[in-house]
Amino acid sequence: MSIISQIVTNAIEAGSSDIHLEEGVEIAVRINSDIRISDQKLSAGNFDEILNELLTKDEIRDYLNKCDLDTSISIEGLARLRVNAYFSNKRRCLTLRILNDNIPTWKDIGLPQSFINLARFHKGLILCTGPTGSGKSTTLASFINYILNNQKRHIITIEDPVEYLFENTKNSIIHQREVNRDTKNFSTALRAALREDPDVIYIGEMRDLETISLAMTAAETGHLVLGTLHTSSASKTVERIVDVFPGDQQEQARLQASTSIVGIMSQTLCKNNYGKRSLAYELMITNNAISNLIREKQINQIFSQIQTGHKDGMQTLDQCLNNLVKENIISTEEALDKAFNKKSIITQ
Repeated sequence: MSIISQIVTNAIEAGSSDIHLEEGVEIAVRINSDIRISDQKLSAGNFDEILNELLTKDEIRDYLNKCDLDTSISIEGLARLRVNAYFSNKRRCLTLRILNDNIPTWKDIGLPQSFINLARFHKGLILCTGPTGSGKSTTLASFINYILNNQKRHIITIEDPVEYLFENTKNSIIHQREVNRDTKNFSTALRAALREDPDVIYIGEMRDLETISLAMTAAETGHLVLGTLHTSSASKTVERIVDVFPGDQQEQARLQASTSIVGIMSQTLCKNNYGKRSLAYELMITNNAISNLIREKQINQIFSQIQTGHKDGMQTLDQCLNNLVKENIISTEEALDKAFNKKSIITQ
């Protein structure tokens, strides 16, 4: 067995989500949010071997020239990996995110029915937000898989890099485009996608003004657009979208956001009582009241609407954490650590 296959096998058996490799340094993995360090060090020769197994010659050349590289690879019969190569203190490093070969169902990862119901929309913007490593890609992969198996649609994804691999089903077709492999950048691919007869467009990350603007336009013109942002709540997500526009365009952006956003899932992962991790989330589903708040610059009141919007399937993060504690899925201490308002967590 090759070095990288052995490392990945050991990491999977230990329940790791990420692997950290650095030449001359001990291998480290992340298990249930915590870093664990092994006794095994990688020599420069070991690292050469790993790079040659994971990367093409062109990718290695780009990495050595630019000092950074993002890509993904499948190790047959083992796992799919998202690969980030970089330098630290003049030493070569790799961070490997282990991706599940089998895309989990929405029920398996704890997504609410009210979020999955948003797949019925034929236009609009659905955003999944949260910090790095909070499961955004997995959430949207499950959402896309649900559409593929239950609806008759054409899905285009724009990713950097492609993470989960999808296949056409009897009902739907999907085309996955990777930045720097299948297209120049997000905005070019998104502009082109509008001419490729899509029903659903997934944007791996909405990074800049042009991409956000094009995404909202696509959502308004009859496409269901899925995207991710690194924000911690629905209200902060709306603020981020509006604020990315120049001052003289923010009024129009606010109006667009009020009509195009249909739902925002802001999520995090919690250590649970069973040695794994469980999803905790805030879910906003746009109704007339929330649309008016966005349009009228009263974004700070969105939280109150989510708090009282249970009948529409909405839930705040703190409400979700309290439910997880009541069901004995997570500890009170973990809930307090993740809560926005610690006073709202019911302690026993």
